Amino acid sequence: MRKGNPWLSVLFWVLISFLTLFPIYWLFVISVKPAIELFTTPSVWLSGDLYWKNYTDVLNDRTLRGYMINSLVISSGNAILCTTLGFLACYALSRFDLPGKESVFFWTITNRMAPPAVFLLPLYLLMTQIYTIGDFKLADTRIGMILVYCTFNLPFAIWTLRPTLDAIPKELDEAAFVDGASPWKVISEVVFPLARPGLAVTLILTWVFAWNEYLLAATLTNFNARTLTTGLSEYVTTTGTNWGIMAAISVFTLIPALIVFSLVQRHIVAGLTFGAVKG
Repeated sequence: MRKGNPWLSVLFWVLISFLTLFPIYWLFVISVKPAIELFTTPSVWLSGDLYWKNYTDVLNDRTLRGYMINSLVISSGNAILCTTLGFLACYALSRFDLPGKESVFFWTITNRMAPPAVFLLPLYLLMTQIYTIGDFKLADTRIGMILVYCTFNLPFAIWTLRPTLDAIPKELDEAAFVDGASPWKVISEVVFPLARPGLAVTLILTWVFAWNEYLLAATLTNFNARTLTTGLSEYVTTTGTNWGIMAAISVFTLIPALIVFSLVQRHIVAGLTFGAVKG
């Protein structure tokens, strides 16, 4: 399309951009309209006066602020933990001739392939009974949810980082060992800087997965570790649905993801292509 008719290419990408951004625009429109205007025709356009009360109600709600802090702590902690463990696991898989390492790699991916509902009952029993010692328990705690999300995000981190580690020549490690570097120094000063693009991609994707997760958070938390996504369900009641508040909360859930993506955008582009072509 670029060589034949450039206007056709421009029209195509404008259409794709419109289809992608229109739901976000509509979400914002719902969040700045009072309930009585949501069912008027046409309701897709912004009116003259924006109704900001939905946002002020969300910001003034201490419960929702607690949910947002929980989401930030859980998603950030899980992303850092999964990226760190995935990096070390991929270093072992790519640098050492471990027996059955391909089988281990495939086995970790099967956890990611399975739907979360398969693990729901076992995880619930583990957190409410087996992992409860005296007053210490993992159910409805931030650390518990961070560990639960590792069930799905850690295999994804290993799967994402392995091509990155495989693309880094082993000769660099050997040269560092010859110079007297310790194994930890090789990992931290030789391999880690070269793997930064892949680490950035893994970090942001695992963060987004943990930030958006709903099913496990809705089942394994009550109040103390409840996340912002589960807070949306509280506005669906038998007397009606508060669409304005739900839209405002949804807009707030978009902001941290957009900020993180904007900060590591260049690393994402580099990381997605890192190791695709070897010299």
